[in-house]
Amino acid sequence: MLAAAAGYADRGWPVFVLGRSKRPVANCDACRTAGPDHDPDACRCLTCHSFYAATCDRNRIVAMLAAVPTGMLAIRTGTASGLAIIDIDPRNGGTLDRSLMTPTAAVRTGGGGWHLYYQHPGGSLPSRPLLPGVDLKADGGLVVAPPSRNPTTGLTYQWTGTRPVVEMPPALVTAARTPPEEPRPVAPGRTRRPAAGQHGTAPGGGGISDPAALLAAHLAAIDRAPEGRRRTTLYGAARGVARLVAAGHLDLTDAITALTDAGHHADQTDRDITAAITGAFRDEGVPT
Repeated sequence: MLAAAAGYADRGWPVFVLGRSKRPVANCDACRTAGPDHDPDACRCLTCHSFYAATCDRNRIVAMLAAVPTGMLAIRTGTASGLAIIDIDPRNGGTLDRSLMTPTAAVRTGGGGWHLYYQHPGGSLPSRPLLPGVDLKADGGLVVAPPSRNPTTGLTYQWTGTRPVVEMPPALVTAARTPPEEPRPVAPGRTRRPAAGQHGTAPGGGGISDPAALLAAHLAAIDRAPEGRRRTTLYGAARGVARLVAAGHLDLTDAITALTDAGHHADQTDRDITAAITGAFRDEGVPT
């Protein structure tokens, strides 16, 4: 694990440690109770604030791995590392789209999917769902890295082949920068019937015809929320995301990670983020 982490750091890819279940390591007491002026990106705590703790400093990496010896190695994506990664999850319908995704360095994930490593094209490139079962991991994102072991399957993340990390093809850059259409809201107390060819409904909500677009809309709402409404918006978005989890459209860990990252971008404290997510999932009857 240390050799791999050092190798990534030498390439300028900041690394950090996740908990054994792919959840971010819990913040220390001081960071949990810090006020809104606490900057996660400037915090010097060893493992606090998820990917904000990522580093290329060899001494900090050694200390991280010693502090969380059973954790999983992760890489911070986006401009911090110069990486934009396509995460393909066949369990949720993800497939390789050869018209968009040209050959590049790739990792076989411990869950049976793929991570395609591309050079970050520059400018703003937020992490978000692209297609059903396919996510973009870029600004504000992270990926589990080899040789971590998936806690559910017991399989390790492994590099496949020796291809270099290449530039994102123009068609993929365009797709990554094209915002998804936001679904039209359903009036409270009414249930929208799925149209022909649509599958799945969330409890208490309308039909889910495009889970990826719906997730992206919830996260975008958090990002757009004005100051003073951000925690409330996070809670409301988390309830919508909880319904996606309940309907089987989204993995629980991925849902919590996405909401936590969105909360950090909205300058929410870890305590408020945890409270909003936990309360929202509880109110939707989804155990966390």
